[in-house]
Amino acid sequence: MSTPVQADLDLFAEIAELKKKLNAVLLAHYYQEPDIQDVADTIGDSLQLAQQAKKTAADVIVFAGVHFMAETAKILNPEKLVLVPDLDAGCSLSESCPPDRFKAFIDAHPGHVVISYINCSAAVKALSDMICTSSNAEAVIRSVPPGKPIIFGPDQNLGRFLARKTGRSMVLWPGACVVHDIFSEKKMVQLKVRYPDARIVAHPECTERVLALADFVGSTSALLKHVTESPERTFIIATEPGIIHQMQKKRPDKVFIPAPPDSGCACNECPHMKLNTLEKVYLCMRDRRPEVTVEEPIRSRALVAIERMLEISARAAG
Repeated sequence: MSTPVQADLDLFAEIAELKKKLNAVLLAHYYQEPDIQDVADTIGDSLQLAQQAKKTAADVIVFAGVHFMAETAKILNPEKLVLVPDLDAGCSLSESCPPDRFKAFIDAHPGHVVISYINCSAAVKALSDMICTSSNAEAVIRSVPPGKPIIFGPDQNLGRFLARKTGRSMVLWPGACVVHDIFSEKKMVQLKVRYPDARIVAHPECTERVLALADFVGSTSALLKHVTESPERTFIIATEPGIIHQMQKKRPDKVFIPAPPDSGCACNECPHMKLNTLEKVYLCMRDRRPEVTVEEPIRSRALVAIERMLEISARAAG
């Protein structure tokens, strides 16, 4: 068990010192708490963080996100120490797709190209032909020859959105993110009445009914870019509200309103992402644990699918 942290400890200074001592890099997702975002070396969405994990020269990767993200970093860097602040920081979408059931699903649809959203376990990635993120999913799908059938999992909301956008018919695994699946269409319409000039921006993991209300749909990084560059002043944000910290930092002159969930709870916050705290970041660096590992041959098979994604992203960007 870790030694408790002294109440007067300057965690920002201690983390900075540990980065130097360990030659460590701290990667944080946009959905992390503001303090973690502010101390991170790189803040990004799943694609940006995977790209950074691929090219880092650090000996230690500290991943402030959820478990599948840290697994991706380990798959790309088997020789490096990969640490997470809280090993229980999982993902409802990943948990909705057990590898054994997904394999049976694939076996029931022979001859299909399997594209898996990055929000899945290493074992599911190992069953896949290609991985995608919400940033590059369209490019990944369009890389598949026309007429070749596709299985897409585990997010059915994202799959439906991409099927409409690309015109490709895909067999969808019936999974969903608990955060993006609970935004209330009714409450968002009510918000629009209160803020008639507000523009709704939404992540494609949201339901079709919510996406139909949106003025702009895009990945987390795309949402950030859109609200930063748009001439509009007020936005309703239909994704995990952690991203609002970066929006406010980039455009303090604008108003960002988190989209309400279907109930009165704070369900629009990811309970897994919020397990990480600044104190846990410090402790995992101080104690060199919890460590994330991925067994062979799962790692090597998953690496092939991830590398294909990164190659397609590089071509699309170039």
